[in-house]
Amino acid sequence: MLGRLFSLFLLLLLADALAACGQPPPEQSGGRGGATVAEATGGGETTSEETTVSEPLVPGEGNLIVYSGRTEDLVGPLMEQFEERSGIDVRVRYGDTAELAATILEEGENSPADLFFAQDPGALGALAEEGRLRPLPREVLDRVDGRFRSPEGLWVGTSGRARVVVYNTEELEPSELPDSIYGFTDPEWEGRIGWAPTNGSFQAFVTALRVLEGEERARAWLEGIQANDPGVYPDNSSIVQAVGAGEVDVGFVNHYYVFRAIEEQGEDFPARNHFLKDGDPGALVLAAGTGILDTAENPEAARQFIRYLLSEEAQQYFADETYEYPLVEGVEPAEGLPPLSEIESPRIDLSDLSDLEGTLELLRETGAL
Repeated sequence: MLGRLFSLFLLLLLADALAACGQPPPEQSGGRGGATVAEATGGGETTSEETTVSEPLVPGEGNLIVYSGRTEDLVGPLMEQFEERSGIDVRVRYGDTAELAATILEEGENSPADLFFAQDPGALGALAEEGRLRPLPREVLDRVDGRFRSPEGLWVGTSGRARVVVYNTEELEPSELPDSIYGFTDPEWEGRIGWAPTNGSFQAFVTALRVLEGEERARAWLEGIQANDPGVYPDNSSIVQAVGAGEVDVGFVNHYYVFRAIEEQGEDFPARNHFLKDGDPGALVLAAGTGILDTAENPEAARQFIRYLLSEEAQQYFADETYEYPLVEGVEPAEGLPPLSEIESPRIDLSDLSDLEGTLELLRETGAL
């Protein structure tokens, strides 16, 4: 019953959030679909907001069915590489991480998915709490640092994503920026901030804020930012573009969006990352990750896929192509990024970020959603 309530709650809120952004609501659980990696990526037309649908996803020998909250433009090439190297036919359903977690809960024992590939640990933690993930082999878990995997061995991180403040370099010097996320509640930042309350990474950050600082301080931070009349954007990319265009001076995003903007627009793009300090909640490092479902019909294929994601080849892909942090020791991050060990991230068990519904409720109560 708890799982059903949770999933319905998520779906309703997600539908509201997307409607607020002018987007259609996601498919409900009956709308299963999928395509092989080759089919899905061949045309290059599937966007990050779409679920790939061409034919039913049917478990079968030699197949691996993945529900991916990571977007096709980011991880589609990895799916193709795994198919080529393993000979395993990978079929993928792309969608929003929270939506797919809710769908898995709603589908129950009838879910066709073997593996869930999530953009943040909160959704993985939610599935783990509902008993929907299988334990992973120790040799898989030990590939990454303990802070980027489930303490119970139910999921493992595949790449790191640091929360940062992006700022306009034509308007601000780094010395003018606060060292803490709380500094942005000062009235001097009125009308100068961009944020994306419907974004999954932002919501994971707010969940971390609740866990680290308590409900009342998290509420006070949200109300303080609201009082500064922030610009509301649909996602991290939009915030970075708005900062570069001078619409706002700063924004709360993941670190790699600036790198992508610079890659597209050149070194003159006037925005850079500011890393907060001293274990500040705003310096949270999240992990994209994966886990095998309890109903998986092909768990060995799923384990092979996870081993591939943690291989040197795949970890180098994350560093070079998505600008995320590799989590396996010995693989260096992209040039220009501070080492992961130097980010003054707060100490937190990422599995504790599972209470998404509590975060959504707080965002609604404070008027952010």
